[in-house]
Amino acid sequence: MGTFAAYLKLKDFEAMKIRAICTDIDGTLLDSTRQISARTKTAFSRLPSDFPIILASSRMPSAMTHLLQEINRTSNPLICYNGGYVLGMDTSETIHQPVDSVYISLKDCTKILEMALGTSIHISLYHADEWYAPHMDKWTRKEELATKVQSVISSHAQVIEKWENEAAGAHKVMCMGDAEEIDQLFTSLQKELGNNLHLYRSKDTYIEIAPKAISKASGLELVLSTYFDISMAEVMAFGDNYNDIDLLAGVGMGVAVENARDEVKAVANEITAKNTEDGVAIAIEKYLL
Repeated sequence: MGTFAAYLKLKDFEAMKIRAICTDIDGTLLDSTRQISARTKTAFSRLPSDFPIILASSRMPSAMTHLLQEINRTSNPLICYNGGYVLGMDTSETIHQPVDSVYISLKDCTKILEMALGTSIHISLYHADEWYAPHMDKWTRKEELATKVQSVISSHAQVIEKWENEAAGAHKVMCMGDAEEIDQLFTSLQKELGNNLHLYRSKDTYIEIAPKAISKASGLELVLSTYFDISMAEVMAFGDNYNDIDLLAGVGMGVAVENARDEVKAVANEITAKNTEDGVAIAIEKYLL
């Protein structure tokens, strides 16, 4: 974005009122230890108790709810799986209930698995709050450590059969492996399934796959209209990766952390410090406190 265009967008922001925050988690909200820093928690705590803080991530629900507890927003909605599984307000202190659920079809799930045959790529399958890993390997252990969630070890065939019986599908498919094999699979998937699916390269060794019909932005629009009567223009959103582009472009104040992809920075109204240097907290302190 050119300097003059950025200036105009910031002038527009100065005239608006921010009434909610929506933030990505990994690479944006969490610090180098994959925790919410003390400074960020303090910034959130200084906002009014009814000020919505909405987490939007490719993570499953169980990998997000503990973060809501840390920022004292346990009742707030969750946008899981990049918008494929949206959980509503939890006012009963029981459990968040789904308000939207969009699957990757079993046909496409099967096609992904077939295309990875003959490689060493690990493929995990996700549905609602269930994570199915084919075996316990370095990738499973790494994700369990990062997300604080335990996988269910089950073969792909068993999971597909289960979903056939339940008329269900995958909210997310995650492929993890050697960067060269992941490159080759990504190219093949784009060619064969790119019209149906979002393919995100969150890391050189990862491909995160979601339905084409959804995004974090679509999930946020649903949450805002259903629970808060807040417009997208009244939201400050934070992100770092390709799956955050629509989100930052669609809100009134899109903020990219310094470590964000160049494509994310290009649509942002402002660039804050790195996630490891309290970028989210710095922006909140600058504009909202």
